[in-house]
Amino acid sequence: MHLLTVSQLNTYLRELLDVDEILRDIWVEGEIFDFKRATSGHWYFALKEGEALLNAVCWRSSASRIPLRPGNGDSVLAHGRIGFYEANGRLQLYVDSMQPVGVGILHARFEELKTRLDAEGLFDESRKRPLPVLPHRIGVATSPTGAAIRDILNVLARRYPLADVEIAPCQVQGEGSAQTVVDALHTLYKRDLDVIIVARGGGSTEDLWTFNEEIVARAAFASPVPLVSGVGHEVDTTIIDYVADVQAPTPSAAAELVTPERDELHTRIQDLHTRLLTSTYATLQYTQDMLSDQKQRLTMYTPHTRIQRDRQTLDSLVRRTNDHITHQIALRHAHIAGLRAQMMALSPQATLDRGYAVVQHGATGQVVTSAEQLDESAIIDITVSEGTFQAKRLK
Repeated sequence: MHLLTVSQLNTYLRELLDVDEILRDIWVEGEIFDFKRATSGHWYFALKEGEALLNAVCWRSSASRIPLRPGNGDSVLAHGRIGFYEANGRLQLYVDSMQPVGVGILHARFEELKTRLDAEGLFDESRKRPLPVLPHRIGVATSPTGAAIRDILNVLARRYPLADVEIAPCQVQGEGSAQTVVDALHTLYKRDLDVIIVARGGGSTEDLWTFNEEIVARAAFASPVPLVSGVGHEVDTTIIDYVADVQAPTPSAAAELVTPERDELHTRIQDLHTRLLTSTYATLQYTQDMLSDQKQRLTMYTPHTRIQRDRQTLDSLVRRTNDHITHQIALRHAHIAGLRAQMMALSPQATLDRGYAVVQHGATGQVVTSAEQLDESAIIDITVSEGTFQAKRLK
């Protein structure tokens, strides 16, 4: 026997409800009763079915995302968790999503999961990756016995037989199928693949529901390589289509998207071949032009050319040296001639030629510069321009 206070019991009940897997994620169908919209934006109401009543609250943050504007008497599907409000001991549903009953439970679950995953960024276009142009290894997660795998293999063999195909078999509908798809994807993630296809043929909403499960969506989001979804027919859309990098309307279309068509590939190869030849020719022509230019420039630096150039330089220096020497000799000759003329002009003979004479004492040969040097009747030698003669002083 256990003795608990009221608060202890309420806390125990709250904690018990908080860990219950079913009550943490539950859809409840009922008729709205006693609906109140508070000024704060919160909704307070009850869900009623006959005499049964369940209190409910929808906080403003959740109410603002619900397109439905409920009122008393509306039959709805409300999604949320069951909680226990300790303050007044009330069991109530905390609502985060709501749909009219006519929409259907599956559609409501689809929209709720779609909204939640979109808010988490699993559908962001910015993370979508382009498909490889020439995939070498293609992974396929699908049923090994369905029409989808046959269609995919036929398309791959026809369009691009060069690719290696890795098949990870899985169950594509029924109980436990979602986990087998997840396991198949994880198996493919361990392989060295270029792209992965997740596929199944058409079917009802219930048949395709495996690909609306959250664990499948999150497994697809974790793909290390581009992932293509090919689930159902053109009119079918599943959660995995939003997560995939590329959505294909059918399994066959998925196979076509990940592979180039053989003729198209051949055309592209021919185009690349032509472009390669053109580029190679242009490169060779450019190289030849450069080589010719370098060869022409190289001839300017051969030993013969250099000797010729140095010889011309030497000849020029010789000519300039000879001209300089000749000029200097002429200058020296002119200078010498000038000095000679000056010397001749100042020589004794030149002086005699101008009419002067040299008088010398006849006995001593001493040059007479004064009459007092001569005695009366002294004999003197007089030298003039044309010769020498003697004279005698008379007085």
